[in-house]
Amino acid sequence: MRARPLLALGALVATPALADPIDLKPLIDARLRYEHVEQAPLAKDADALTARIRAGFEAKSGDFALFAESEATLAIDPAYNSGVNGKAAYPLVADPQNVELNRLQLQYRGIAKTIVTVGRQRINLDDQRFVGSVAWRDNEQTFDAARIEWSGIKGLKADLTYADNVRTIWGVDGGDRYGPTRLGEIGGDNVFGNLAYATKIGTLTGFAYLVDQDERLVFVNSSRTYGGRFAGALPVNKAVKLTYAASYATQSDYHRNPNRYRANYYLGELGVSVRAFTLGASYEVLGADTGSAVTSFQTPLATLHKFNGWADKFLVTPPDGLRDLYGSTGYGWKSVAGLDAIGLTAVYHRFSSDRLERRYGDEIDLQASAKRGRYTALVKYADYFAHGFATDTRKLWLSLEWSLS
Repeated sequence: MRARPLLALGALVATPALADPIDLKPLIDARLRYEHVEQAPLAKDADALTARIRAGFEAKSGDFALFAESEATLAIDPAYNSGVNGKAAYPLVADPQNVELNRLQLQYRGIAKTIVTVGRQRINLDDQRFVGSVAWRDNEQTFDAARIEWSGIKGLKADLTYADNVRTIWGVDGGDRYGPTRLGEIGGDNVFGNLAYATKIGTLTGFAYLVDQDERLVFVNSSRTYGGRFAGALPVNKAVKLTYAASYATQSDYHRNPNRYRANYYLGELGVSVRAFTLGASYEVLGADTGSAVTSFQTPLATLHKFNGWADKFLVTPPDGLRDLYGSTGYGWKSVAGLDAIGLTAVYHRFSSDRLERRYGDEIDLQASAKRGRYTALVKYADYFAHGFATDTRKLWLSLEWSLS
């Protein structure tokens, strides 16, 4: 395994930095999850029962804070294709067994209105559409990076990151022997820039994401993305609130990418909440250029499970792009039946091509959640109905999480 400079720097400076009295806090969270997948034309269904635990600590001393965290995933019932276990007869459940160092970062707050973080760290930017930690999967995506966050002017925040390595969800067993989408780590000179200004009606953000996938099998994922986003909420009265978001970005090839392309991204969201009831409608477009493979708008570092349906049929944008028209509704209760909160959510997606008049499919996503103290229980269901793209897929999740962090 390669030793990454930024991770090594964080480890080297950690010990002398914490010379003052130390405030120590444990970091522990655990997840037990069952995932069932039915996917045509595979004859076998996936039944993945996994347990994931993260354990570590946060040590604070003066202006410094050191975070260290290990992560382990165990396949209790391994009747599934983890992506790196060779069980291709089963549908994919991207939760391979794994033991690794998840985070080792040093943070410094000695400069006014500034946070500097160096080492292996979790990075979630905006809604995680372009850069995220993929928290849904058992193995978190983390970055060996140096990050500066500055908020020296009221309402304004600048966020700049340089990352020379991405630790993917495929864990320590990931590698090129499983193909270009199963690498355990991907080196490169990645730069994420984000400048946000908060107003009374929402936050306006400009961003630049230079993704450098400097491994031979994934050169095609290197891209330059520039864009902007506005998102906010407006109370109508004590019971009613409007929410809205709009985003645009343009993307082109970068660094060693052998493809020459340019594609655009659009997003519009509008929602209303009436006390505990919510209703929303959204339209997202990941554009295409020529229709050739990997010349459409791609977001390889995103928390992809959050977008374009929970069946995960569009983790890679199709060559002809993707249009996702979707509506959602939900209801929540607080302090009911001995629980802190209960929530119900339903989402309908209609997927189609960007370049051609082609229907991809439809999807229904349902979720029920309950929380009490440190425990969170979750039931999720996704049903994708194909119209010529991919195949019919049904997924069911049962999850229980506990967190001390």
